[in-house]
Amino acid sequence: MATVAITSVSDRNVRRYVDAMLETGAQTRVLLPELHGNEPLEELMRGVGGLLLSGGPDVHPERYGQEADPQAGLKLAPALDDLEFGVLDYALARDMPVLAICRGMQLLNVAFGGRLIQDLPGHRAEEGVSDSEPLTHQIYVAPGAKSAAIIGSAGFFRVNSYHHQGLMEAHRAPRLMSTAYSVEDGLVEGLESPEHSWVIGLQCHPERKEEVPRSFVNLFAGLHDRAERFAETIAS
Repeated sequence: MATVAITSVSDRNVRRYVDAMLETGAQTRVLLPELHGNEPLEELMRGVGGLLLSGGPDVHPERYGQEADPQAGLKLAPALDDLEFGVLDYALARDMPVLAICRGMQLLNVAFGGRLIQDLPGHRAEEGVSDSEPLTHQIYVAPGAKSAAIIGSAGFFRVNSYHHQGLMEAHRAPRLMSTAYSVEDGLVEGLESPEHSWVIGLQCHPERKEEVPRSFVNLFAGLHDRAERFAETIAS
């Protein structure tokens, strides 16, 4: 049984991701900056077959060569940045499967040399509004994308939206491939790395399975399957 490492800013934030992976039969290892920020990467990732970068606070703009905009309403977590950039580099160097969700997809873009828009209006509910009724929008998943094969088809899907940062094509890292877009404004909603066997980023939150098409939970099963394969290769 493969172990999937899941990064998060807190225990509370990580629960849905853990549940989604446990439902696939995977084991999980939660990595939190306050507990694991100073541990060697080799120890943190020992026996891990896959990496899930979860949603959470904003990536610090200094990571993509900008100063923080005081009007952008940023919520920063530098210790989480340090942890996630470290474990992502570790995973990419070994061609370990990676699923990067929301903040995770944004961090993936920055790790490959891309940039972010520091504040995007209209992509999440206003502060104080219950998240039981998220904003939703329509995205288009391109044919040929790994994510399309995993969820069962390309095409148009209505998904949830919780983010206030993101990227357009002009901000995408050249080494990454855009695989999904927001129909309304062209915002990039999916990224993949052509250089790696299985590195997938998605802007929406498939762990909130009641808010996305049912087939999107296949992404977690796909990560588990690839983690099993990765674990077999390093064991042989």
